Amino acid sequence: MKPETLTLSIEGMTCASCVARVERALARAPGVTQASVNLASESAQVQWQGGDPQLLEAAVHKAGYTAHVRPDGAQTDWQRLDAAHGAWPVVAALLLAAPLALPMIGALFGRHWMLPALWQFALATPVQFVLGARFYRAGWHALKAGTGNMDLLVALGTSAGWGLSTWLWWSAPPGTMVHLYYEGSAVVIALVLLGKWLEARTKRKTTAAIRALQALRPDVARVWRDGAEHTVPLAQVQVGDSVIVRPGERVPLDGVVTEGRSSVDESMLTGEPLPVHKAPGDSVTGGAINGEGRLQMRVVATGTETVLAQIIR
Repeated sequence: MKPETLTLSIEGMTCASCVARVERALARAPGVTQASVNLASESAQVQWQGGDPQLLEAAVHKAGYTAHVRPDGAQTDWQRLDAAHGAWPVVAALLLAAPLALPMIGALFGRHWMLPALWQFALATPVQFVLGARFYRAGWHALKAGTGNMDLLVALGTSAGWGLSTWLWWSAPPGTMVHLYYEGSAVVIALVLLGKWLEARTKRKTTAAIRALQALRPDVARVWRDGAEHTVPLAQVQVGDSVIVRPGERVPLDGVVTEGRSSVDESMLTGEPLPVHKAPGDSVTGGAINGEGRLQMRVVATGTETVLAQIIR
């Protein structure tokens, strides 16, 4: 039985160790022959023998992450990424952390001054437990799964700095000037939030190119069956079907020309500026534009197995 390919959307990954953890969890799921996880697109490509996709989702959930089946051709929910890594938490964290970091900068120029301990506590605490709450949530999920991740390290490290500073402040004799470390925990959280926001912003900019590639794929195909031409949704076309491509139409799927001759524009896929002549026996790639001739082709790849789908992936 030929393995099926399934795409999962994975939420909660933050680093390479998360990728390895999800891959191991999927590889142990029943029927899975291969699993490949992409951190940038927050997705997993799974080859398996078929069955209930909820088994795969449950395996990922047990590893401490969230997964759901992504329909063919669907892309990452960038609006969800915007909500998770919006600009307002970054701005708030930087504004609250800046007064704590200024004394460190002043020390470089020989100016030694420090905010009162109460002020430091008031600035650092919302950064730690409100803006940094996402690190505690993600770290807790990792702990429940018996693993660790970057969020857990951020939560533990900054909590140690905040907790030590609070203990030193509260236990110091009245009138004593103690050195606190609130600026360390607040600045670390602010910079990590900034990094996550920049990463999400970069991902969002790549979607324009991905959408342009998706536009190359038509929604329907003209299939030759039982001596007649039928227009069917692309998802219903199978390997081995005979497909008709009229002049000016896009090639719906990868295939081999069986009848007809034409010139095909593959510039959007290969960068080749001149149309490529196609004759019986030549391969054609889904997304290319047929020229002046009528082509009949035999489909050799569908769905996520086409060249265009692999480029998008």
